Amino acid sequence: MRIKIINPNTTWSMTEKIGACARSVARPGTEIVAVSPAMGPASIESHYDEALAVPGLLQEIAAGEREGIDGYVIACFGDPGLQAARELARGPVVGIAQAAMHLASLVGSRFSVVTTLGRTTGQAWHLAEAYGMKRFCANVRACEIPVLELDAPGSKARERIVDECRRALDEDGSDTIVLGCAGMADLCAHIGQVLGVPVIDGVAAGTQLIESLVNLRLATSKRGELAQPLPKPIVGLLEGFTLAAPAPALKRAA
Repeated sequence: MRIKIINPNTTWSMTEKIGACARSVARPGTEIVAVSPAMGPASIESHYDEALAVPGLLQEIAAGEREGIDGYVIACFGDPGLQAARELARGPVVGIAQAAMHLASLVGSRFSVVTTLGRTTGQAWHLAEAYGMKRFCANVRACEIPVLELDAPGSKARERIVDECRRALDEDGSDTIVLGCAGMADLCAHIGQVLGVPVIDGVAAGTQLIESLVNLRLATSKRGELAQPLPKPIVGLLEGFTLAAPAPALKRAA
């Protein structure tokens, strides 16, 4: 089984960390291919960043289809381009926010999301509602740490994230923590050990969900909304995204 983990930003050090996290939970025999797009923002911290990240993400999905990838994880907590990726891919695609929230609802009664910047909390609430998880989500909290600071030498990010997770348990009435950034993936075990509650990292959650879906031979339904996109002319900077018309089906002999 080959799973492609796509970090939609272009910071390769974060992609390496995300890939290591995915490999640490993948089953023997599963190959993890961790990539960043060739174009896009260095970090994703706004709707503008998300929009600019999607073309590069979709390029990686298209490349994965040519390479025979079995399933995909979108490793950004905003789940950018998730539905478009599902339209393109033959196999299953999950976003780390959707994966983490669903797993959190299975191991606790209420979870708090602890993320990076306050400006991204609205998107996390939007996703919780869209995924039917709002009734399980006690709060979305921000540490006010820029994403790129998570990898900065000498950063106090780890201590600030642990402190915010502790406040979430004390103040929100939650019993489970969801880490709201793929760049926090390597902190999951440490925070769980310090706080003594389930801590869900979406990269690990997404990796194991994709493995399960592939093993169950389940992929995105191509009936209706998530069918392959209709081919049409695309011009300008996005001309390379033009899709070829599908080959006509062969008629069976009478």
